[in-house]
Amino acid sequence: MTRRQYLLLALLGLAAVTFVAALQPSPGYMDADYYYAGGLQLVNGHGFTEPYLWNYLDDPVGLPHPSHAYWMPLASLLAAAGAALFGSVSWFAARAGFLLVAALIPPLTAALAWSLTSRRDLALTSGLLAVFPAFYLPFLPVTDTFGLYMLFGALFFLILNRKSSAINPLLLGLLAGSTHLARADGLLWLLVAFLAVLLVLPKPPQRRIIVIFSFLLLTLAGYLLVMTPWFIRNYATFGSPLAAGGSKMLWLTSYDQLFSYPSSQITFSTWWQSGINAISKARLWALGINLERTLAEQGEIFLIPLVGLGLWHLRKDRRMQLAGLAWLLTFVAMTVAFPFAGARGGFFHSGAALQPVWWALAPVGLDRVIAWGSRKRGWNVAQAGTVFRPALVVLAALLTAVIVYGRVMGGGGNPVWSQENIAYSNINGFLKDQGMDEQAVVMVADPPGFYLASGNPAIAVPDGDENTLLEVARRYQAEYVVLEEGSTPGGLLTAYKYPAEQAGLQYLGDVDGAHIYGIQP
Repeated sequence: MTRRQYLLLALLGLAAVTFVAALQPSPGYMDADYYYAGGLQLVNGHGFTEPYLWNYLDDPVGLPHPSHAYWMPLASLLAAAGAALFGSVSWFAARAGFLLVAALIPPLTAALAWSLTSRRDLALTSGLLAVFPAFYLPFLPVTDTFGLYMLFGALFFLILNRKSSAINPLLLGLLAGSTHLARADGLLWLLVAFLAVLLVLPKPPQRRIIVIFSFLLLTLAGYLLVMTPWFIRNYATFGSPLAAGGSKMLWLTSYDQLFSYPSSQITFSTWWQSGINAISKARLWALGINLERTLAEQGEIFLIPLVGLGLWHLRKDRRMQLAGLAWLLTFVAMTVAFPFAGARGGFFHSGAALQPVWWALAPVGLDRVIAWGSRKRGWNVAQAGTVFRPALVVLAALLTAVIVYGRVMGGGGNPVWSQENIAYSNINGFLKDQGMDEQAVVMVADPPGFYLASGNPAIAVPDGDENTLLEVARRYQAEYVVLEEGSTPGGLLTAYKYPAEQAGLQYLGDVDGAHIYGIQP
């Protein structure tokens, strides 16, 4: 592989994400809203605080609230860096760093494939598969962690191919820390880094135990070098190195409990009392969903048998053994420990770290198919390769185009990606007509999204009934409630269906299918 080829892959990757970015005038969903809003808070000098609450897991005192008590800060830091670099808080400036990260993924994937096969044709095919990443492409240009995870995953396995050096375990630790700073489940990559030291990194036969121990310490040192400032911040803010609310995710009995109030009802005891049948049923449900995600999102349907063949062909490569183990650890964590979060997108997010490996393996699997055709059918290997490898890339490009059209463009006048932002802007205009001032707190399904559209503080509609809603409204001084079609909790469906008949709520009107209420004193 030449530098020119790597540069070409980077430019193609940048062109792909820039094209999609042009169709995304807003973050599009709550995760990206949150990271973008967090970046704006930082660049505007408000530090790690937020004028919105999207859950009540840490029993927040009020607004403003310490930020990143659940999600990790790296994506917001990258958004803030882009805004600071361009001297603008615009959506384009905030995601500039994410576009650059996305552009790096194809050449790094090709480099990984080259390290596995030393074949230029396979490496180029792998890089082009990363240019057309199917289900992941709509999420690479926005302020989320998908691209960061792919970047760190590719670098992690490239480091394992470096010549033996004491710096390698330190680099693995730095990457594990960066992955954790991006997402809470990134802590798993510290375990993967330890396993890499034990199973993959070459070590001299002399004083082997001492070398292993020193490598493990270097890995931990690299991790702590990245994470210690965040641990200190959390300890000063929440009284513990990790924000307390996140641990409650282990004891959810339904996804909607993520928005429970008060969060004290989420305990091991209530989880256990839900019964072994309910606990098992939730994990079997998550198992099915995550297997579907493996087939469709990670394996892109047609790639997964080729990835399997490639993995089998390279089964003696310790790096690929570790990749399989890392995927299994992620799958188990997102199915058994966090079934609701995992099935609702957590596994899609965390699995992104291994996508460069799968793209590197797919052409290897295709090469095995061609070799079989040569033995059994008399195929000309060179000719078959020049046909099937481009066809594989074309299939990936077609699938990617279909997914981008469906997820981003839709088919109406405005891109479906921006529908929520447009609706919140319309709701904001309606509430201003009703006399809402700029400091009024609004209860909505996506508080950071509403804050971005309006500038008003916002809190989440809690999981519960009207009494719970009014209790939350009183505590956090909310003045308005927005109940949205498809996002209204089960306990509030009556309020949504019969808007004019609710005690404590004054029905104000309907905007884009959302029912809007004033909260009566």
